[in-house]
Amino acid sequence: MTIVEQVNNEMVRAMKEADKFTLSVLRMLKSALQLEKINKKHDLTDEEAIAVIKKQVKIRKDSIEEYTKYNRQDLVDNLTKEVTVLSKYLPEELSESEIIKVLDEIFTELNPTGPESIGAIMKKATEKFAGRADMKLVNTLVREKLTK
Repeated sequence: MTIVEQVNNEMVRAMKEADKFTLSVLRMLKSALQLEKINKKHDLTDEEAIAVIKKQVKIRKDSIEEYTKYNRQDLVDNLTKEVTVLSKYLPEELSESEIIKVLDEIFTELNPTGPESIGAIMKKATEKFAGRADMKLVNTLVREKLTK
């Protein structure tokens, strides 16, 4: 079953259970998936659907940071619940130690000479992690490793 089908099935379940919060989050997600489908002009693959979901999660996490600065705990709590609902459709993310292990392999393979190599490293890392790691963390770890 594809991720899009999972979302549709969960929407039906949320309707039957009268779970208004989950239903509203899933409707928003379905809308974002539908928009991406229209833009791509074909049915979304699971990888494309995951990219859309990750983007939605990232938007909410950025908003959580902003609302935290302004002490809007009510909005932070709401967005945190939305992130929880959306995260069910994402693959398990790698831990920092697993990311470092893969980065060590990439560094051994590419043998970077300095900060100018960051583009090649990040390109290879994006291929290897394919939605299973927080690329912001990966970028930070790569920069730390290059400065050592």
